Amino acid sequence: MDSLLIRIREELKQNADPEIQESSRRVFKEGILCYGMKTKTAATIGKKYWKEAKNLKKPEIYVLCEELLSSGYQEEAQIASNWTYALSGKYGRDDIYLFRHWIDTYITNWAACDTFCNHTVGDFMEHYPESIAELKEWTQSENRWVRRAAAVSLIVPAKHGKFLEDAMGITDLLLTDTDDMVQRGYGWLLKEVSREHPEEVFRYVMANKQNMPRMALRYAIERMPEDLKAEAMKKDW
Repeated sequence: MDSLLIRIREELKQNADPEIQESSRRVFKEGILCYGMKTKTAATIGKKYWKEAKNLKKPEIYVLCEELLSSGYQEEAQIASNWTYALSGKYGRDDIYLFRHWIDTYITNWAACDTFCNHTVGDFMEHYPESIAELKEWTQSENRWVRRAAAVSLIVPAKHGKFLEDAMGITDLLLTDTDDMVQRGYGWLLKEVSREHPEEVFRYVMANKQNMPRMALRYAIERMPEDLKAEAMKKDW
């Protein structure tokens, strides 16, 4: 397995672009460690080595993924996220605890959080919907990325109308969070919920807009008609 990691990292280094590296660093105010390459390039490298990694046992794949995540490099985190998502259908109920550990320990920016949670954790929740209780516990974490993860893990299912009550419940728990990354996360979740449940999201926003940060509110109403947006943005004196 060490040989596999060495080869992946060597190919990532070979594809590093200093200009992309510099532009990527400017995007993340919290800082980022990256080789510097397009997302598609890193994904292609990950797919190349997945042909070999997929023949390993799941615990061995998880060890590789943790090694990639622990490096701190954005592209390695992307590959780890893609590999765990490729294990869809093979998750075990207790994998959610490992996923939380990874988020809590290794995730340090919104892109890594969203890539892992939108796909791997979101897919896990569709297989084990009873684990939504774990996401609700994440909302109480001191780690901003774990709290954001609680919301963005339901983004993909929410697009298809799933987990309506749970999405609202998680939003309730994050409603007055003061962290802008968390506000953007649950606002984004509400926006995706509004694809299939626009009336429910509008009613929710109107009922809670006095306590909802404007950042989250703007995200939540982004897909709504202009007249509803205007109504939601009105200040009630």
